[in-house]
Amino acid sequence: MKAKWNGAVIAESTSTRVVEGNHYFPADSVDRRHLAPSEHHTTCFWKGVASYYHVVVDGQTNQNAAWYYPDTKPKAKPIEGYIAFWRGVEISE
Repeated sequence: MKAKWNGAVIAESTSTRVVEGNHYFPADSVDRRHLAPSEHHTTCFWKGVASYYHVVVDGQTNQNAAWYYPDTKPKAKPIEGYIAFWRGVEISE
């Protein structure tokens, strides 16, 4: 699977984990040059607190377009530390 935005491949992996229709990419499959820290957080009742990144490509920023769970609740342990995308980031094979 690939995650692309603004013409750049942000992540690529053959071992994503799908939860609620979202592909979660292993952290080491994500090109960190395209991520900038965000102070945004949300809470999922069964996964825990999500932290976010902005996706940055060629000087353009897609605010809070990537998220991950650094410390999940027990049922979500398989995606702990994995990164998912939304807000126009294209996920494809």
